[in-house]
Amino acid sequence: SSFSCTLRSRALQLKPVFMKEVDSHFTEFVNSLVAKSALLDSSSPASLFPASCSEKELHKAKALRAPPEHGKIFTARRSLLDELFEVSHIRTIYHMFIALLIVFILSTLLVDFIDEGRLVLGFDLLVYVFGKFPVVFCTWLCMFCATVIIPYSLFFQWAQGYCSSSHRVIYSLFYGTLFTLFQTVGLGIGPTYVAISYALPPASRFIVILEQVRLVMKAHSFVRENVPRVLSSVKDKSSSVPIPRISQYLYFLFAPTLIYRDNYPRNPTVRWGYVATKFAQVLGSLFYAYYIFVRLCIPQFRNSSQETFNLRGLVLCIFNSILPGVLILFLVFFAFLHCWLNAFAEMMRFADRMFYKDWWNSTSYANYYRTWNVVVHDWLYYYAYRDFLWFFGKKFKAAAMLSVFTVSAAVHEYVLSICFGFFYPVLFCLFMCFGMLFNFILNDRRKGPIWNVIMWTSLFLGQGVIICLYSQEWYARQYCPAENPEFLDYLKPRSWSCHMQM
Repeated sequence: SSFSCTLRSRALQLKPVFMKEVDSHFTEFVNSLVAKSALLDSSSPASLFPASCSEKELHKAKALRAPPEHGKIFTARRSLLDELFEVSHIRTIYHMFIALLIVFILSTLLVDFIDEGRLVLGFDLLVYVFGKFPVVFCTWLCMFCATVIIPYSLFFQWAQGYCSSSHRVIYSLFYGTLFTLFQTVGLGIGPTYVAISYALPPASRFIVILEQVRLVMKAHSFVRENVPRVLSSVKDKSSSVPIPRISQYLYFLFAPTLIYRDNYPRNPTVRWGYVATKFAQVLGSLFYAYYIFVRLCIPQFRNSSQETFNLRGLVLCIFNSILPGVLILFLVFFAFLHCWLNAFAEMMRFADRMFYKDWWNSTSYANYYRTWNVVVHDWLYYYAYRDFLWFFGKKFKAAAMLSVFTVSAAVHEYVLSICFGFFYPVLFCLFMCFGMLFNFILNDRRKGPIWNVIMWTSLFLGQGVIICLYSQEWYARQYCPAENPEFLDYLKPRSWSCHMQM
């Protein structure tokens, strides 16, 4: 009996070590298998050339094709959180966040009951921020239809006539100019004008502007991926011009990726229960954000915006904003990058669900930027960073990285400026100053737990600064409105002068 107890005790001690070793070897095996299958799929000429092609032509095609690292390879894989939620310990953390939501709801209901003498179940803030929805829907429909018709039509006409054109450079410049005009005027200025002229509330503006940015990036990817194929076919004097079908382009516009491919790995069926669960989680995250603002943000900033500005107040504001800021960061990640994208991926049977990686384990900001939002990072890497190096040369890697940071920071600040209705470049400064600095200081050579702690600490402080300063500016513009606002009034921070007026 004592021997069996000793044996059982020894087995329990060895179990974690054994499971860790098995998990490590199994992960390496699966990753190797996925990589090899992706290489085989991407290098297989059978999918691009008919069986009647000669062996010589197949070898020529292999030589002309770019190696796999020159383009993103899509493979069937699940999202990381879907895998982690199968572990009971990780699922408990998810349950803790649900419990916190319940506490927020109870506190709000109890306070309202004490103040009003009855239960107040109104959601005035949500109704306000998502107001004027018919205008939002009509604007989105116009943007989407224009993106379906115009880029595809321009590319189709250019591809059909490029081979027979006697002035190919002028011919290409003409169609390129038309496409650029559509991107800047049709998708750029048009939706922005609607958002401002109709005075859409913040969340409604977010929908319009984020869709605007998404469709601009999608249209660019479609043209950028297909133009080289046409040029290559003309150079090789091919009998047919590789023009994608409109159905392939339409699928791409709905698919949760910004990198165009004629075909993507697909799942055999749609799990509608999974889709419903993901949309329910998005809705739950929306109410979560509502209660965070109602309980943690609005009471603090509604009062602090009427107080005289001082350094102590600013420091307290930043540190008090860290908790709501971090919760909002988690909700944006979970609701959009996990739930929303997975719901659309499931409906489209889109099998590559790597929309993010384990960014929470990052020990460097370089790794954090690569893993936080893989969808946008892929677009910036292939169409901004790689194309910059192709145009200027590989020795300008630092300049390429700086240009990508600048474009990303400018687009983020543009989205916030239009959605909030004022220009206050807090995020741009954090991105370009501290973001660039940490990208070089906290680089990939930094390993170990301490660097992960430093990364999280700086991330917490950054979220506190963003929530604090943008909220102060929002309320300052409510309390100290400009009587006859000019263009410069939208650029000057009102929170600096509003405190002095009071």
